[in-house]
Amino acid sequence: MPVLLALILAAGVALAVVYNRLVVLRNRVGNALAQIDVQLRRRHDLVPGLVESARAFLVHERSVLDEVARLRAAAAPSLDRQGPGQPAAGLVEGDLALSGAVGRLVAVAESYPGLRADGTMARLMEDLTSVENRVGFARQAYNDAAMRYNLARESFPALLFASLLGFGEARLWWAAPGDRAGQRRGGQKL
Repeated sequence: MPVLLALILAAGVALAVVYNRLVVLRNRVGNALAQIDVQLRRRHDLVPGLVESARAFLVHERSVLDEVARLRAAAAPSLDRQGPGQPAAGLVEGDLALSGAVGRLVAVAESYPGLRADGTMARLMEDLTSVENRVGFARQAYNDAAMRYNLARESFPALLFASLLGFGEARLWWAAPGDRAGQRRGGQKL
């Protein structure tokens, strides 16, 4: 009888340790995702000023400006639908599309000396470059946290309890559109 009680107690302690570790790691994933959200909102707030400053100079490049404005508007609802611990549907694709469009705008702006010399545009470009770097670092931190969490939940003994306790897989934030590696496990690409 004492041996059985000791085994039950040991199993209970092991389950509590596994559960607490998974909770900590899941919360780190959520925090890392929140940091991406902060940086995406910063970029989102910079884009209108950038487009407006460039509009007077880029009369012949209207399609680039329109694309950036359209993608910014399309990305806004995804930022608001963000859930705890998992990127909202469409957020990754919207983020990557907006990043590409802003990159094209920057490339076009570089070919206009008057635009490069404009103080407001120069400040906005510098701010945008800084935010883009922060977005990249935040994506990497999120993926690192998601990988640590996924490894912990897929390791023994956690794999025995993780699903039963409600610990689902953290989806990764893929850096390139069309990245097929993200389509593993359940066909979900992130």
